[in-house]
Amino acid sequence: MALLAEHHVTATPGRRVLEVYDADAFLGDTVALDAAEAHVVAGNGYHLYLLSLQPDMPVRITIRIWDTPPEPPADAEGHVGISLESETGILVVGQLDRGPAPGDVVLPRPGVYEGHAWWAGRQAAGDYYDTTLARLADDAPDSWLTEAWNNCPVAERYVLDLAHSREPEPVDDDEEWA
Repeated sequence: MALLAEHHVTATPGRRVLEVYDADAFLGDTVALDAAEAHVVAGNGYHLYLLSLQPDMPVRITIRIWDTPPEPPADAEGHVGISLESETGILVVGQLDRGPAPGDVVLPRPGVYEGHAWWAGRQAAGDYYDTTLARLADDAPDSWLTEAWNNCPVAERYVLDLAHSREPEPVDDDEEWA
């Protein structure tokens, strides 16, 4: 197992959702988004959704490209198999209602990548978020919540461990304009 590339993106889960998709894939998929409700991470092959338990604190997403992905760590909160096609070789991390996170992820080459997603700190960050809101006083200064979110004692993170499995499906130009 050789690590070929590693990228880190910090993003805030708009409406509790983060997205990972090819730079040319703009359409979302409500079926895949609904599946993320049940599985935490789900996709349709072109678009992945990662479902957080909180909408306001930064989350770290790591995308690692391997020759063969390793198994998820034993201490991961959960994991799921994933597949993601990138025609351009550039992935975007979207913050749903906040737009793309800074910094595109440049893959070693375009194609279909398969492996798994795993996560840690998700439940603890969600619990911290809920507890913090429950303790919010009516007369708290506006900066109180921002400070609380910036000082979360746990890091919520998602890791996509992927390997290139094949070239992307050819695009029929006639289908694009149909």
